[in-house]
Amino acid sequence: MGPAVTSIRAAETEQALPASTVDVSAFRQAMGSFTTGVTVVTLASDDGSMHGLTVNSFTSVSLDPMLVLVCLDQASRGVGLIERAGAFVVNVLSAGQQDVSRWFANRHRPAGSAMFDGVPFEPGVTGCPVLAGATASFDCRLRQSHRAGDHLIVLGEVVALVHRPHLEPLIFHAGTYKSLEHESWPAGRTAARRFGRDPRTHTTLFIGPNGPW
Repeated sequence: MGPAVTSIRAAETEQALPASTVDVSAFRQAMGSFTTGVTVVTLASDDGSMHGLTVNSFTSVSLDPMLVLVCLDQASRGVGLIERAGAFVVNVLSAGQQDVSRWFANRHRPAGSAMFDGVPFEPGVTGCPVLAGATASFDCRLRQSHRAGDHLIVLGEVVALVHRPHLEPLIFHAGTYKSLEHESWPAGRTAARRFGRDPRTHTTLFIGPNGPW
């Protein structure tokens, strides 16, 4: 059997072109047609320093156990830090957090905890920063990491999460930020919902506006 032929269809001609003839820019533009959310992955080191970076390659992997993955550029400072920390939080940004997304994608932002100056957050179960105002935050223990090409695939087990269903998500498509239109939530559905595992009983907690259920 001969080698498989990989091809990419050019937008202008709608003809399939060999991948070897397509440059990285064309590949990135084609990938931009896949609409995603926007996340900021945050972590805290043993010495107390923190780091955050904007990531839109994020997906769920398993329900039992609850696993998620993110893909990080191996050139990022966060790659070595996340493997040493053994934990991270994936913060799914809301529609009003474009500035947060841009900040944690800015290569000129200060290193360490200084990059969180002016960014509201609180420590999560793992000690990693949970950003205020995110539509959801997944607090994870690092399970595995795999190098693939120029990226690191990071697999984490969710040990706690925060969900704010009343917030509209930030959307990224074709290199621009966008948002979704939806019906208003009924009055009273404004409190964050928190889920987590009680380390004493290994049970799942639901914490609503009036405390644990």
